[in-house]
Amino acid sequence: MWRIGEAAQRAGVSERTLRYYEEIGLVAPASHSPGGNRRYGDAEVARVLRIRELQELMGFNLDEIRAVLCTEDRLETLRSRWWASDDPGQRREILEEGIAATLPLRDRVAQKRTRLSEFLDELDRKIARYDELLSELGATHAPVGDDTHV
Repeated sequence: MWRIGEAAQRAGVSERTLRYYEEIGLVAPASHSPGGNRRYGDAEVARVLRIRELQELMGFNLDEIRAVLCTEDRLETLRSRWWASDDPGQRREILEEGIAATLPLRDRVAQKRTRLSEFLDELDRKIARYDELLSELGATHAPVGDDTHV
């Protein structure tokens, strides 16, 4: 178990960020010391890393992240119920509930992917137009990074 500063450092966030995530219900300390200090374990640090990944990779805001985490928590509960049962009827219900929990999240990601694709297309059109104008001036641009737009 780590104190808040150690956990924050392991997760690559500030102590203030970790406290804020706790305040809004995204993460909770695993326990508290006898003096009341927060203690975090591997699971809590992994959750903060997941939050950061969803922010950076997916561009999700904190409300969207809350929805993802709630879905993931629900799926973990369902996974435990699955392994605790060998009743085919109960397992069928668990799978149906898992699908129902996952579909809204999948739809949200698909919408975000569509918006990102549209934005990328817009940028490609701008670059193509700038290339056109450069060509009219008898110049070309030096490619920067991946120039799949050409």
